[in-house]
Amino acid sequence: MNTQRSHTTTPLSRPSVMSYMPKIGMALGLLGLVIPWLVPVDGLSPEGARTLGIFIFAAIFWMTEPVPIFATSLLVILLQVFTLSSAGFFEGGTDSSLPPYSSFYASLASPIIVLFLGGFSLASAAVKVGLDLNLTRWLLRPFGQAPAAILFGLMLATAMLSAFMSNTATTAMMMTVILPMVSVLDKGDPFRKALALSVPFAANLGGIATPIGTPPNAIALAALNQIGVKISFTTWMLLAVPLVIVMLLICWQLLLKLFPPQTETVSLKLDGKFATHGKALLTYLVFGGTVLLWVTEKLHGVPSAMVAFLPVTLLPALNVLEKKEIRNFPWEVLWLVAGGISLGVSLKENGVADWMLTRVSMDALSPVGAMLDFCLLGSIVANLVSNTVSASILIPLVIGFATGIQMAQTDLTQNVVLVGIIVSFSMTLPISTPPNAIGMSSGLIETKDMMKAGLIVGLIGGLILLACALFYWPLIL
Repeated sequence: MNTQRSHTTTPLSRPSVMSYMPKIGMALGLLGLVIPWLVPVDGLSPEGARTLGIFIFAAIFWMTEPVPIFATSLLVILLQVFTLSSAGFFEGGTDSSLPPYSSFYASLASPIIVLFLGGFSLASAAVKVGLDLNLTRWLLRPFGQAPAAILFGLMLATAMLSAFMSNTATTAMMMTVILPMVSVLDKGDPFRKALALSVPFAANLGGIATPIGTPPNAIALAALNQIGVKISFTTWMLLAVPLVIVMLLICWQLLLKLFPPQTETVSLKLDGKFATHGKALLTYLVFGGTVLLWVTEKLHGVPSAMVAFLPVTLLPALNVLEKKEIRNFPWEVLWLVAGGISLGVSLKENGVADWMLTRVSMDALSPVGAMLDFCLLGSIVANLVSNTVSASILIPLVIGFATGIQMAQTDLTQNVVLVGIIVSFSMTLPISTPPNAIGMSSGLIETKDMMKAGLIVGLIGGLILLACALFYWPLIL
């Protein structure tokens, strides 16, 4: 019996350029690290050259991610400890003009880190006792069943939660809330896309409202803190909340225009009630007390980072948070922010920020021109890489440029806050923010939908942000 094998040819898929990016980034990052160490850099001391190498390494690694971005931040601290401290390899432990290695580790316990840790504690306790879901039900109940009203209620609830919880966790939770709504809509109804985009967009916007809302806020505050400028919890909210409210309204109307509903009602299931057991009551008390102390900081004068240590301490002490919840904190976010803090200090202390300024002609740049340039730069970079990475790279440079042209402290503060916020307005791609990635994973939207809405939000947000920085913020700062 003759048998004949049939051969089928399966075309081999060619690796895309993006699949090589981590390897390319690894090579470029390591080259960027060592070249300033080996080749003398005119105008920089040896310590400055090593700092420049670490900065180039960090920027490339953060953008191309050959290792996770939080691991890059830890590598930044490691490199500083061994190459820029008085006990490092290059100084042999004898040069007392360099800082001790412990000064670099100190960024891991910065007041901004403690502030975020307090936010993590409150968010974890809220999830454990169901406070987050019950707040969502309570916030959505007044909005009825009209699509436009439901969309606004959904965005308002998401923004309010993301102001005090992780944007990523808030988006993941709220996406489960919209699924029952989506299931009752026709598959061809554009309003499905409006619902799916409303959650990540509102989470991105809501995170701007408080210092603990999103990592770029913490990076901006930490950088200002290092140069002696302190912004209280209340002051940040005064700067940001009006902007967030305006942008939520604009984003709400934009989504309704781009993806109009084809139905008059959307059914909601809002069953459930607030838990009343002991741990829940303790959580409500600590949560409410902490937030109250944060927003009244100007009245009592206790810094927000000090207040943040209350939930960190009280919730475990009251047995509300146990070891398993504490282990599940997003510790990588704290490490990421700490690396940015540490790098920013070195850029300033070792003269790299001033040296970079000499490479760029900004002498004739007006304060308004500087704001416009920083806003544009922040928007472009943050649309291509994550907003946290963008803030980590750009804010130290902004401070260096502003210091070099002897910008007034108020103008410097406004520019740093502006960059910290503009990166959160940059949400055109799934890679721009974790909420965007979660929204895209729902399968309800395509990249073109996110780009269309995100570009308009970013453009309008940038213009309103500039107007706030020019006319509103000077009344507060």
